Amino acid sequence: MIPLQDDAPIERTPVVTVALIAVNVAAFAWQIGVAGLDLSALRGGAIPYEILTGRDIWPPDVVPPPFTILTSMFLHGGFLHIGSNMLFLWIFGNNVEDALGRLRFVLFYVACGVAAALAQVVASAVMGDVEVPMVGASGAIAGVLAAYMVMFPRANVKTLVFFVIFIRVLFLPAAVFIGLWFVLQVLSVFLGGAPGVAVFAHIGGFLTGWLLVRTMGRRPRRLVRPASW
Repeated sequence: MIPLQDDAPIERTPVVTVALIAVNVAAFAWQIGVAGLDLSALRGGAIPYEILTGRDIWPPDVVPPPFTILTSMFLHGGFLHIGSNMLFLWIFGNNVEDALGRLRFVLFYVACGVAAALAQVVASAVMGDVEVPMVGASGAIAGVLAAYMVMFPRANVKTLVFFVIFIRVLFLPAAVFIGLWFVLQVLSVFLGGAPGVAVFAHIGGFLTGWLLVRTMGRRPRRLVRPASW
């Protein structure tokens, strides 16, 4: 399933969401133009061994090991990876930013991303796979999806759905679209996971977002004309 757009209006220009997308794109440009995807993942990705031991292994990281949890949130493994993540962030992030307020949205996004990375680190340690770097914004975006599901469950999401050899465009309630997405993440765990996908980061980020948004609540609403995006 690929989301194309939603019908939930916003009151304010999504400055933070646009800025996050810009930073991710700039970081990806650095990856492919200077460091290379593989080397940049080793230098800026969250490597479970480094997080657990605090020891920087070769090549030298761009920041001390604990802080690679933050840098990893802005690096990606390829064009499809960043493209899909930024699409999800754009469609769902603007409404969550509008509902929480800009500052709280920044804090929410970072908290979900950190929790997602830690969930993947723990899972990697349990499975004995501690040297593979983790990169991507999907853990933080999973938290955004959870917040959207809580606050806009009846919003309609225009979705491109693939039925084996058929492709259809359907309008799905956000609760259905995001609920199916989360179920697929959980099923992936029981089916052995998807190669190269940090499934536990997705689950950890989603659950963190679910809990946080229920604690934070909405910002006070203003009687202004909704912005169109």
